[in-house]
Amino acid sequence: MHTINDLCLTHDEDVNSLEKENFEIDSELLKLLLLDMTTKSNISWCTDNYSKHGKEYRFNKTIEVELITGKKRNIIQPRAKKNNDEKKKRTKQKAEVFTPAWVCNHQINLIDEIWFGKKNIFNKEDENTWITNNDKIKFECRSWQEYVLDIRLEITCGESPYIVSRYDTVTGETIKPINRIGLLDRKIRVINENVANKNEWYTWVKKAYQSVYGYEWQGDSLLITRENLLYSFIDYYIDKFNEKPSIDMLKEIAEIIVWNFWQMDGVKGVVPLSCNNDKFLQLDLFGNTVNTKCNGCETQNIWKHNGIYCLIKDWQKNKIMRFIDLLPRGY
Repeated sequence: MHTINDLCLTHDEDVNSLEKENFEIDSELLKLLLLDMTTKSNISWCTDNYSKHGKEYRFNKTIEVELITGKKRNIIQPRAKKNNDEKKKRTKQKAEVFTPAWVCNHQINLIDEIWFGKKNIFNKEDENTWITNNDKIKFECRSWQEYVLDIRLEITCGESPYIVSRYDTVTGETIKPINRIGLLDRKIRVINENVANKNEWYTWVKKAYQSVYGYEWQGDSLLITRENLLYSFIDYYIDKFNEKPSIDMLKEIAEIIVWNFWQMDGVKGVVPLSCNNDKFLQLDLFGNTVNTKCNGCETQNIWKHNGIYCLIKDWQKNKIMRFIDLLPRGY
């Protein structure tokens, strides 16, 4: 059992130190980070990269606390620390290619340019890096509250470099809070600049977390995403108030994270491997053979799968819904 003290990393640590601390957290909190809110079971590995460690690490097995703690505490590594052979294998199998931070920054800047109606709001790009704008962000035609509440989704999110940028997912280099460029990072910066009261700050940061979403197929990457989001909260809380957040705060933020960042087959909208595609035929009441394969898989129609459709939460309406119901019919 570890305490909140084990969670707190200094801003100068590199990704090696980050991963060394990744699983030194309260066991109940780690259990929450591993939860799949649709199935109420744990997220699955959904990769063969760990099968050499035993049958419990196979593709279709769930990730359990005891499999990634103790002597196995460093078994899950961010992409920046994986060896080249493993990177190539994952790229070939699931098209896993992570985007450098400067490219993420460029693309997010384009979103903000449209939102604000002008360029260089949070930073100015400088070849393969950026220069942070240290002046308070100005809101003219729209409010800072609107910016924080705007919904954002990162598809096939990997380690979610577009949401939070604690480190460059390609180089592993850490990024100080003031220079971070993720969608959530920018929302929290805006909150920091407009809210001083601790309770009000926490309320708005929760709203910011509730406004960002992402899904991922591979369980290890999803767990790293969830950890990065949780560690980002710790970073910003310490940076703002020079003290550590409570374990109750962390559990509340973690619950938002596990609802908003979930494991999904993005092509089908279902929990990975949940479609029934057994290759056998059965007889109907009239003695005719009936194909029991998944109609959605057969026709590539996202609305007709027999798998478990993933659930997400609309926090503003306090409503649980299927992710595919956000899509227009005929999608």
